[in-house]
Amino acid sequence: MASNSRSSGTAAFRYASALVDLAMEQNATAQIERDVADLSAMISASSDFQTLIRSPLIGASDAGKALTAIADAAKLHALTKNFLLTLAKNGRLSQLEAVLKAVSDALSSRRGEVRAKVEAASELSDTQKKSLEQGLSKSIGRPVAVDAKVNKDLIGGLVVTLGSFMIDDSVKSKLDRLGRAMKQDSSKAA
Repeated sequence: MASNSRSSGTAAFRYASALVDLAMEQNATAQIERDVADLSAMISASSDFQTLIRSPLIGASDAGKALTAIADAAKLHALTKNFLLTLAKNGRLSQLEAVLKAVSDALSSRRGEVRAKVEAASELSDTQKKSLEQGLSKSIGRPVAVDAKVNKDLIGGLVVTLGSFMIDDSVKSKLDRLGRAMKQDSSKAA
């Protein structure tokens, strides 16, 4: 099982590296980065898109037709469109999400950016993301790009992960700590 996961990750990295290299050759990194963000958002928002990339029952030909329609409707760069079709043809659509993340990480890394994973109880505004990026950048002395996701379990606050460093300033975490402290106090009183 671990070997399969490792080979999938390796394949995703190889595909991502190929796309980034081609994008750099064609001076299309900005457009490819927008395409990657758009595709990631489409996958998150559409159960049909999720089925398309995850179902082994959808053949390469049908997947290719669907991806062509999606790429044309979303006005994706020709390089992105051809890349999607290559993934479909090679039976690697199930790895699309991992490939998109690897592309995003590679492009950030080439700019010297560090990616921060941020979980919030509600959607962060662009102003909040920008403020968070600036604050984190100031703290570590390098540019930071924020990948924000909504986690309804948090109630409020944020959980920020930057490499192996985590800041948990969520209401859920604070309530958990308060509950543990109250249990310790009640056991000491008894």
